[in-house]
Amino acid sequence: MDLGIKGRWAIVCAASQGLGKGCAEALGGEGVNLVINARTATTLEQAAAELRSRFPGIEVRTVAGDVAEPAVREALLSACPQVDILVNNAGGPPPGDFRNWDREDWLKALDANMLTPIELIKAVVDGMAERGFGRVVNITSGAVKAPIDILGLSNGARSGLTGFIAGLARQQRLAGRNVTLNNLLPGAFDTARLQKTLQAASQVSGDLQATTQARRQAIPAARFGDAKEFGAYCAFLCSVHGGYITGQNLLIDGGAYPGTF
Repeated sequence: MDLGIKGRWAIVCAASQGLGKGCAEALGGEGVNLVINARTATTLEQAAAELRSRFPGIEVRTVAGDVAEPAVREALLSACPQVDILVNNAGGPPPGDFRNWDREDWLKALDANMLTPIELIKAVVDGMAERGFGRVVNITSGAVKAPIDILGLSNGARSGLTGFIAGLARQQRLAGRNVTLNNLLPGAFDTARLQKTLQAASQVSGDLQATTQARRQAIPAARFGDAKEFGAYCAFLCSVHGGYITGQNLLIDGGAYPGTF
């Protein structure tokens, strides 16, 4: 299927590894020019080199730094000639017990996982509407729908972003101009983030292998997700075929969520 986005420009945050990299690869494979971001310059440049090698027909630009910082966001936007696609992504806040978190911990989580995505959305959606095409995909978490007890910071911040998107996506000045905003809710994907979560969960038993196996077996698909397949879901939402999908939360968890709705 031709996704119809060849030649478009996309900003992909936290794209040097994991789910963000999977999204960048999928978009690059469709001929989308990329501006990618990550905190660490060395891993970011390595990812960019891989993308250029695999997809020689596209342009790949890099902006290193914490996207929660205004100067980095400004550089990211300046590096992209025309933002047709925005993939918001950020490393999740650390797991733990809420009794051990102070106000600064909460503010940091909200800044990274709610307020920063909103700032980027604010900067690009009106231009998208003027041009008659725009796709915003926020990578949140399956914990938005089925909260995980040790991920309170993530549960709260990402649920806040989800509520904001639910209202914004339904503005006719955006939806009526072919601008869509959706959230991808990953379950257990084989990423560094999952490994940290499993390590935290195994503190009680002291057996990481057993904790990992139990988590895997709790998934009906009996496996962890792969970043490449996640990227394919993202690319479809960004495609011309996704214009009638907006304000939605796509849960990608191998069937782990037990509810009907």
